[in-house]
Amino acid sequence: MEKVTLQQAMKAMSGGDFSTAESMLERLVGQEPANLAAWLNLAAVRRQRERLDLAFEALHSALRLDNRNFPALLMQATLHERLGQELQAADAFGVALAQAPPDSALDPVTLKVVERARTLHARHVARMREFIRERSLDALIDCRPALRHRLDAFIDSTLRVRPRYQQEPSDYWYPGLPAIEFYEREEFPWLPDLEAATEVIRVELLEVLRVDNGSFSPYIHYPDHAPLEQWRELNHSPKWTSYNFFEAGTLMPERCARAPQTMRALSKLPMPHVSGRSPTAVFSHLLPHTRIPPHNGAANFRLLVHLPLVLPNNCGFRVGSQVREWRMGEAWVFDDTIEHEAWNASEEMRTILICDIWNPRLAEDERRAIAHVVAASDEFRGLQPGSTT
Repeated sequence: MEKVTLQQAMKAMSGGDFSTAESMLERLVGQEPANLAAWLNLAAVRRQRERLDLAFEALHSALRLDNRNFPALLMQATLHERLGQELQAADAFGVALAQAPPDSALDPVTLKVVERARTLHARHVARMREFIRERSLDALIDCRPALRHRLDAFIDSTLRVRPRYQQEPSDYWYPGLPAIEFYEREEFPWLPDLEAATEVIRVELLEVLRVDNGSFSPYIHYPDHAPLEQWRELNHSPKWTSYNFFEAGTLMPERCARAPQTMRALSKLPMPHVSGRSPTAVFSHLLPHTRIPPHNGAANFRLLVHLPLVLPNNCGFRVGSQVREWRMGEAWVFDDTIEHEAWNASEEMRTILICDIWNPRLAEDERRAIAHVVAASDEFRGLQPGSTT
């Protein structure tokens, strides 16, 4: 039997002779069953001839060769749509969109299909979310607010409209600790006392600015030869600076003496004591129109506390999928090993108190053991870690 080429079949297709093109392509895939382009064109010809069941068969063969192939996934969704299979089409469009290249790489016809796919899939997801919440309403109402928030996140994650962020510490990952973006206040009985100290801490901050403003140093201070990645703009920059009360976990007496009320408030917190690492506590300045890029902290066995002290409008913070705005007198606790970022879009300086605490899910003996493991690891490698959080 004479060998058929893809070019011959494409020529028949471009001339409108779809019957001949289909015959050629059927022969070609018989000769070359691993020819992905032939299977895709066979599916397109069969779709053109309204032989939709056979078009699905050709697409399934294509997807067996490459189950993430975007043209095959998109065509499969359009076939479900043509058959009036609304739910299958919406789901299939969602799968195809997950594999879509950037819009700039698409031809105008495909881009138009992709834009319609986004509209249909978004409408489908919104209806599904409303349906799930309606059917689950009684169970959701029975949960306390903190759990309802987690269940809302569960629903959105299930529908894939909420990105799934995990712990990605740069240095130390302790197993068994949950990936919680912002922790609930109830886990930290000392939090109201810290918040009540906001004004006295702020007064000490202002005094530090008056007498020792020059001691604020760049928060990011890598060697220029290091792989800077997202930190290039802020490395050694005055846009983001800090006044540290500890250096490599050791108290800086002169600085602590300038802020006795701040240190008294911090002394009530379960701050980790890890040689060369913790505790850490800083006044953190962020200049107007400055953004701290997405990044992850060093270790998941500790959490970070933020307490706003100088707070203009248009400042925000994101951890994972949650975006929050600071409010004066309100602190929060979050897991900094989950991707997070901050911004000051105002015309004024933003200043917060940052400190670390033990993860509350750790027992006392675990905390002691973790401190020994980390200190030994750092000592063996000769590391002198600095804060990158």
